[in-house]
Amino acid sequence: MTQFKSDVEAVDALAQAYKDLSSEIGKVIVGQDDVVRAVIITLFSNGHALLVGVPGLAKTLLVSTIAEVLDLDFKRIQFTPDLMPSDITGNEILDEERRFRFTRGPVFANIVLADEINRTPPKTQAALLEAMQERAVTVSGQRHVLPSPFFVLATQNPIEQEGTYPLPEAQLDRFMFNIPLTYPSYEQEVEVVKQTTSSSAAELKHILSAEQILGYQQLIRKIPVSDNVLEYAVGLATKTRPGTQHATQEASNYLAWGAGPRASQYLVLGAKCHAALRGKYSPDIEDVQAIANLVLRHRIVRNYKAEAEGVSEENIIEALL
Repeated sequence: MTQFKSDVEAVDALAQAYKDLSSEIGKVIVGQDDVVRAVIITLFSNGHALLVGVPGLAKTLLVSTIAEVLDLDFKRIQFTPDLMPSDITGNEILDEERRFRFTRGPVFANIVLADEINRTPPKTQAALLEAMQERAVTVSGQRHVLPSPFFVLATQNPIEQEGTYPLPEAQLDRFMFNIPLTYPSYEQEVEVVKQTTSSSAAELKHILSAEQILGYQQLIRKIPVSDNVLEYAVGLATKTRPGTQHATQEASNYLAWGAGPRASQYLVLGAKCHAALRGKYSPDIEDVQAIANLVLRHRIVRNYKAEAEGVSEENIIEALL
């Protein structure tokens, strides 16, 4: 990043920017500090996130607030059973001069909120997931590059599974983090109700521009990682694979499938970013442990024994750590 004399100075600036972001988002979003941190880590790591929570936990408000304080273009797509791939990517229309012209779909934004992604058929899900992977869409043989930074936040409702199309494991793997949202505490809910039933509206300041975010994404990649931390992260992922020599007793007993190599990559990237946001210049094992649950919980598949005995993904990850 050209405005900083060194990478150390840039990491200090990133840690300060994160504090400013958190306090600005806190004007609108009460509590949810862990969720805000996880979303910001995903953004600076150049990944995508899946938010899982019951209705009414301010998922949409959280995403639109983050987009506003980051001065980024934001679009929301409400996923429904009749949504077509072209409703997301855009399509070609015949203009007045009888020439085909491409009209951009809502995926052409810096932050895309894919609301209730499991409510739409696999063909439409695949259109978004392809855009996430390629950071471009192809319509009528023409490739259209998406804006940078490009960040997808998808939401899923864990209740009401009737009429839904669960994302296959291979597609879940595209998401860096699976972030659970929980109910607020009593005190937080009192504060939420106070804020949302009065006439006052918070004035939000823009903290970072798109160019600064791209610079910080490159900075995260440059952060050095010691061999023992790297080996610990890879070791965590390999321990989840049942039937392999590194598998733990819990993995062999309770898992049908373990996490793939993408989990190892995201454990290291997430740890780098987690360390940088706390003003550290290199991650340690604690940073890997701090984000392990977010990386692994949607990449491991429980077997019948785990379901019968009520052993959750979190229980298995806790035993690994």
